[in-house]
Amino acid sequence: MSARHISRAVVLQTLFGIDSDGWDTTKVGQFIGDNEEILGGGDGYYTKQLIDVVLAKKSEIDEVLTTAAPEWPLEKIATMDRNILRIGLAELLFNDSLGVPPKVAINESIELAKEYGGESSSRFVNGVLGSVYKEIGEPRKEEGAKHKDKPAIIEHLAGAVVYTYDGDDIYLALVHDIFGHWTLSKGKIESPETSEQCAIREIKEEMDLDIKIIEEIGNNEYIANDPEEGRKSKQVKYYLAQSEFSEIKLGSSNGLDDARWFKLQDVVSLNIYQDILHIVTTAVTKLADMSQEKRSVSKDS
Repeated sequence: MSARHISRAVVLQTLFGIDSDGWDTTKVGQFIGDNEEILGGGDGYYTKQLIDVVLAKKSEIDEVLTTAAPEWPLEKIATMDRNILRIGLAELLFNDSLGVPPKVAINESIELAKEYGGESSSRFVNGVLGSVYKEIGEPRKEEGAKHKDKPAIIEHLAGAVVYTYDGDDIYLALVHDIFGHWTLSKGKIESPETSEQCAIREIKEEMDLDIKIIEEIGNNEYIANDPEEGRKSKQVKYYLAQSEFSEIKLGSSNGLDDARWFKLQDVVSLNIYQDILHIVTTAVTKLADMSQEKRSVSKDS
């Protein structure tokens, strides 16, 4: 995750917070301050630039947004989508201040929508920003062509669904990101380590847990856009792994703000990203079956 992407994510959380509080801009410092550790992996100067432009130009941005999406009154657009669009429009319309290539601005907003919006958010954001881009004459269009014909760079990652026992109860260890989603620890496989070694390292770094790999549990793939390197196909291999029931200590990983144990039966009610839901569901089903078998053996004994 690039420093600028982290900055945009922090600005989005800030805008979401003040918008939810009735556009109370007096809380800007509080929201950014709450993410001070996360900003260590971001571009602090750009974060301030971007939030200043959005706040100073909010009325102009909202006017353009209303014109670009007339069938969607501003107050009817989901709060998250509305503020993703404000960020994208700020970068598109006030390029002299922010210096972001238009294609990068659009792609970054689409990525934010995929990560933090609803199922159709990315299409909606793409449509609105694409319309505005055409309306302003598609400036710097040729700059977006340098990666157009290049195949996506494949990047291999690994992670794990970590479980433990406390008496008869099974718990899962999950991490929480800055936009309210509970998710799985994962990271890029660094040569010469194997995917299993990567998963073990990532869990240790992000949650301070020592794990034992049990079995491979599934794969996930998603596309990320890097403004310098182009499209990246991130292919993630997930494992089921066991740990002792010890205290979780959140590491300094960018974009995460919490990590906890959850009872198996409580996991289904959490806000989990759609693209990893099948991984979590498979793990929950396997562990529930294991628990049932354990109880049956104990009863027969």
